This record gives sequence, C-alpha cells and structure tokens, in this order.
Amino acid sequence: MKLNFRTRVIVASMAAAVLAVVLSSATSYETTRSAILHSVDQSLKQSANPDRPGADENNGGILILANGTVSSGPAIFVDQTIKSFAASNNGHNVFRTVNIQGYWFRELLTPATISVTSTCGLLVCTTPQKGAELFAVGFNGQIEQLRNLARTLMLVAISVLLLALGIGLWLTRHALRPLESVTMEIENIAKDNDMSRRIGTGGDDELGRLRNVFNGLLSSIEASQILQRQLVLDASHELRTPLTSLRTNAQVLSRASELHVDDLNQITGDMVTQVDELASLITDLGELSRGERSEGPVTPLAFEEVVEDCIDTARTYARIKQITINFTPEASTVIGRRDRLVSAVSNLLTNAVKFTPAEGTINVVMGHGTVTVSDSGPGVKEDDRPKIFDRFWRAPSSRALPGSGLGLSIVAQVVSEFGGSVVVDQDPTLGGARFTLTLPAAQKFQ
Repeated sequence: MKLNFRTRVIVASMAAAVLAVVLSSATSYETTRSAILHSVDQSLKQSANPDRPGADENNGGILILANGTVSSGPAIFVDQTIKSFAASNNGHNVFRTVNIQGYWFRELLTPATISVTSTCGLLVCTTPQKGAELFAVGFNGQIEQLRNLARTLMLVAISVLLLALGIGLWLTRHALRPLESVTMEIENIAKDNDMSRRIGTGGDDELGRLRNVFNGLLSSIEASQILQRQLVLDASHELRTPLTSLRTNAQVLSRASELHVDDLNQITGDMVTQVDELASLITDLGELSRGERSEGPVTPLAFEEVVEDCIDTARTYARIKQITINFTPEASTVIGRRDRLVSAVSNLLTNAVKFTPAEGTINVVMGHGTVTVSDSGPGVKEDDRPKIFDRFWRAPSSRALPGSGLGLSIVAQVVSEFGGSVVVDQDPTLGGARFTLTLPAAQKFQ
C-alpha cells in the first residue's frame, strides 16, 4: 500500500514514540526487578553468613545430601538442580526463583560438607559427604509487585501512545499546512502554464529555501521560453526572405523559354545561393537548438589539433579570395567536446574569411587554452560589439552579405557551455576584428 507524505510522517512519529515508550518501560521494569532481587538476595546472603553484621544467627539453612536426602531441616521438594549442585560442590553460590505448588520462592544454594553418622559395628562413625545448604524466602509479594508494575507500565505506554498519536496528528496538520500551501500554488501555476507567476517568498528556513529555489526555476523556464519564442520569430523572419526570393525565381522559371540564356543562368545561380543560405540557416538553427548543455562526454582535448583541422577547412574557402591564413600553434589541453569546439572555431574562421577582402590576411594565434583570430577586414565598430553575439544580429554594413547572423551566437553558446569566454576588439596590426576565445585549461579540472 502506497502511503502519502502526511501518513508517512505520522507513522514515523508513532514509531519513534513506540520505540521510546517500549525502551523506557523495559528499562523501568528491569531496574525495579533488579532492585527487588538484589534486596532479597542480600537478605539470603546474610542468612547464609551468620557472622556478617546484621545477619540472623537463628536462621539456619536446610542441609541436603548429594543423593537428595534432607539431612537437616524440614522436608522439602528436592529437584534435579539441587541434587546436581549438592553433588558438584563447586564452591559457587547459586540464586534462583522457583514456583512450588503455586507459591514463589527465592532460593540460595551454597556448598556444604555434611557429617553423616552411621553404625560401624559397636561404634558410631561420622563420614563427611558433599552436600548443599539451601536458604529460601517467600517471593509471592515481590512477584505480585512486579506484575502490578508491568500492568501499570502497559497502561502508561498505551496512554502515552494515544497521546502521541493525537499530538502527532495535530502537529502534522499544522506543520504541513505551509507545504500544502506551496503545493497548491505550484499546482495552479502548472494548471495555467504561466511561467511568469511566482510563489510567495518565505523565510530562511527549509520551506523558504524551497520557495526561492522554485521561483528561480520558474525564472529559468520563463527565460528559456522567451528565448525559444524569440528564436522561432527570428528564424521565421530570416526564412521569409530567401523563401520569397525562391518563390519569385521559381515563378520566373515557369517562363524559361522566354528568357535569355544569361538571365536564366543568373536566376538559377541565385536560386542555388538561396538554397545554400537556407541550408546554412537550418544547420545553425540545429546547432543553437542544442542549448547550453549538449550531449556527449566531456574529455580533455588537444586544442591545437582542433584548431589546425578547422584552419585546413577554412583555407579551402580562403583560396577563392586569395586570403592568407597564418597559424601560430601552441600545445594546449582543454576540457570540452570536439564537435562543439570545432563548430565554435570554424564559425570564427568563416566569419573572418567572409569579412576579409581579397588578398587579405588572417592570423590565428594560440596560447594556453586560448585562440585568437584576427583579420584585415573592416573590423567591428565599438557600438556594435555588445550586440555582435546576439542571435540573428548583423551590422548594417554586413546585411547584404550572405549569412544567417547565427555563427557568432553559436560561438558564444559553446564557450558558455564549457565555462569559457569570447570577446571582440580591434587588432592593432591588421586593423580588423580580433576575436579571442578562451577555454579553461585541463589542469583546472584535475
């Protein structure tokens, strides 16, 4: 059976109360029983040692031979325990509680050497034999006291448990009331699907922390939803232009027989370019959809090898414009995912190739966990630098160039995922833009 949280709290409280009551009752009973036995046993010891101060010298014991015969004293029931003790005569006293025909007795058995007389012809011989001396005292009163104590402790335990149940129900109801309030607020938010709402803040206790943490979670979800909506809106806006142009060119191609060959080639070339832009946009959107936490193992990587592979690819595009890419490598180990780092560095290089004029220069310099990409292009205006990593943002001077405006956003997202940073300024040598990408070195994770 599945128990709710309230029931589990009540059951746990009752279990704790039961354990405490049982332990305390058992301790009380055992302490009283030990005290009673100690008192009676001390009295028996005094009877067995008449020379001890306070002992009753007239209180003699019953002498019993090893065969069970009572040598001295009143006839009593001799059981096997007494016989075995008398026969062994091992020098140790034995206390025990026995019930004889409905009466309780506390007994003390002590070793004894008994002189037994017998007829030896005309003489009387005395022979020492092993035996035991038995001291006994009635124990009915004490047994009744212990039984009364057990009944009293049982009644007290039941009363305490009932009281604990009542108090537990009351405390649980009042203690869980704030939690129920929080639960109702969360349920209402989930029902309305309104992530802009917030639950009431609390104090510095655990429930207050829960409220604050949940409000923080709502803020994160709301921000994520806003980014998703903005991404969809921006993507739809960016897709509208090439799709409209493709539709227009497709309509013109329906009259291909009326067009001049040069016009036809121009239209088909434009359509290929527009399709390439759409493919690039879809690829970038897919990269951004990974979010700030992508899947896959995070491992130490040789950063210079990643950058070198990206440069080899970028040079194939740079040759078209006769752009020179200079590379200054340095061994550097960083923590990340290879595919994500390749995406980030490739976007920096692609951006540099796009804005570098023909026969220009791109310098790539590596440091400890750092790669710097500089170009001889027009650079980035200081007013545009805070916005350059925003999604779909493009400077007015570059809107006529191909691209989706997502490349640098992907770079910022990748370095954020791995705890790095990327900044842009002006290269003092080439005069163009200089992007510096920094990732935590592997030593920081060891």
